[in-house]
Amino acid sequence: MRIVFIGQAPFGRESLEALISQGEDVVGVITVEDAPDQKYPNPVKECAVEHSLALYQANYLKKAEAVNWVRELKPDLLVLGFVTSFVPLEMIELATHGGINYHPSLLPKFRGGSAINWAIINGETETGVTIHFIDEGVDTGPILLQEKVDITPDDTVKSLYFGKLYPLGIRMISEAVRLIREGKATPTDQDESLASFQPVISTSDTVIDWKQSTETIYNLIRGSNPSPGAVTRLGEQTCALYDATPSDQQDTPGTVIEIGPDTFTVATGDGAIAVSSAKPPGQKKLAASDFVTSLNLTVGDQFTS
Repeated sequence: MRIVFIGQAPFGRESLEALISQGEDVVGVITVEDAPDQKYPNPVKECAVEHSLALYQANYLKKAEAVNWVRELKPDLLVLGFVTSFVPLEMIELATHGGINYHPSLLPKFRGGSAINWAIINGETETGVTIHFIDEGVDTGPILLQEKVDITPDDTVKSLYFGKLYPLGIRMISEAVRLIREGKATPTDQDESLASFQPVISTSDTVIDWKQSTETIYNLIRGSNPSPGAVTRLGEQTCALYDATPSDQQDTPGTVIEIGPDTFTVATGDGAIAVSSAKPPGQKKLAASDFVTSLNLTVGDQFTS
């Protein structure tokens, strides 16, 4: 099959490399434009250049130029590995078999661009990877492959993605392409009665209400780590919390009840949270001890929403 690969970031590069290693006929690669300051490399671009593949760079794929570029390649399949731009139906229809996409959830649950965050925030104990055909909707196309992974009580977005969903996704993309090439693909429609869609997460979604339970706050912190962080205020200062563990101590919600060598502990609605890393306003993420020093945090101080 003639494959046009669309992707970005290290995940995109490793997915592309896996297809090349599998012997697939990748006839073109689309990735995002280079950053203006060139501070960070473009991994997918680097891979395409290393393998002398036709390359097109665009942040938006609805442009006529992008569609025409794909049209000239006469693809049999579009393969999406970490794509944040909407692929227009006109482009999808240019490929004999359409296109497939990697999505880090058990579709139809948690459609949208922050599926890993929302699964943890909602207290899910499992999630997974879905490879699905793409259509005009957001993560709504027929499912080709799906595999589950556990979400452990100490998983963060970072550990869940890099430790489980990232390597699983790369393997499943290659497997899906092989199934399509061999005529063994058996897609199934998604059950719309089970569907949920969550927006791309922002700090407005991660504000801590200290009156809530320890479990709810702990899930919010885990589901916001490493980005965008769980947001709270100390007086007029807005801070973000990242690494934390539950604690059994109790006091008025939001109150700093203990400061130790490696953590500071804040009361919740039914217990407490021991925080081990946080970010003061205008600074980088700090270890708890440095955060305490930076803000002169003391026992009795009050965090609010």
